[in-house]
Amino acid sequence: MSEYANKKTRGTFIAAVFAMQGFGILFGTIVTIIVSSAFRHAFPAPPFYIDAAASIGPEADYVWRIIVMFGTIPAALTYYWRMKMPETARYTALIAGNTKQATSDMSKVLNKEISEEDVQGERATGDTWGLFSRQFMKRHGVHLLATTSTWFLLDVAFYSQNLFQKDIFTKIGWIPPAKTMNALEELYRIARAQALIALCGTVPGYWFTVAFIDIIGRFWIQLMGFTMMTIFMLAIAIPYDYLVKPGHHTGFVVLYGLTFFFANFGPNSTTFIVPAEIFPARLRSTCHGISAATGKAGAIIGAFGFLYASQDQKKPETGYSRGIGMRNALFVLAGTNFLGLLLSLLVPESKGKSLEELSKENVGDDDTIFLYSIIVFFAATTF
Repeated sequence: MSEYANKKTRGTFIAAVFAMQGFGILFGTIVTIIVSSAFRHAFPAPPFYIDAAASIGPEADYVWRIIVMFGTIPAALTYYWRMKMPETARYTALIAGNTKQATSDMSKVLNKEISEEDVQGERATGDTWGLFSRQFMKRHGVHLLATTSTWFLLDVAFYSQNLFQKDIFTKIGWIPPAKTMNALEELYRIARAQALIALCGTVPGYWFTVAFIDIIGRFWIQLMGFTMMTIFMLAIAIPYDYLVKPGHHTGFVVLYGLTFFFANFGPNSTTFIVPAEIFPARLRSTCHGISAATGKAGAIIGAFGFLYASQDQKKPETGYSRGIGMRNALFVLAGTNFLGLLLSLLVPESKGKSLEELSKENVGDDDTIFLYSIIVFFAATTF
């Protein structure tokens, strides 16, 4: 995506593609609401505390299958369209050295005639670099550290909040205790609550990024996002016992929704965008993949860690050991966001710069680049 965009609107272009994830989240909750509501009315069942076996019902087994089947439709369409997409012209011309194919691909994508001379040029200086080469570590070692660490820390906090919204909603009384509902009723209520969070916090956050990323810049949006996530998480954790009491749930939901807003108008968007811009063409996808994979490792840790850590210190749920409690778990997430804020100081600003300028593909081997990276790293970590 970054290689087909111009430097003035590249951030907006990539952010708009990524922002469609927000509509996907919202659409997923809508599908769940419709399917669970239809089955709930067609097949009434008693609450769990009255009859545990009957509260699930054999029909409930069809519900999750239908929802998953709906999810395969966009996945199949994505696969088809992705197979129709050509390799980017930068890679084809600069790395593969096939200017003829690059010319043909650009003509199709841009829908206009382009001569081979327009894309002629020298192969990128970074063409011979390997991921573990000295040249790469000099120029982009700190950058890779920045993109992987911030994506990791973001996903620790972001996915723990996402996957266990139902536990938080129950704690604040937004949905009834699970034992007072049957399976379909619980699914319906959770999906409805998640849809509200997505509609009011998640989706607007994505599109605020689209609107402002080429004005404010990636660096400041990421810094602002981690800062606000830290503040709002502390604003929930400190008066947690007060916010979970009846009559104060609105404040909790507003603060909780704002953490999602600034996650998406912040690092959840920028951690995806920046790695697609700052690395050389030969290793751009590799480094983006490494950053993303590190982020998903954080998601796994966040999801399972939050599940166990948030258990009550005195009365954990059946099958779980005692944890540190929901309030303390929220403090841990606030600390995670703050650490992400500090490591964001290592992320370079890519607004208004060409990919070649960012990746330094046309810069010779110079030890001053390595020295500069070391200075930036120690200055940021010391701060």
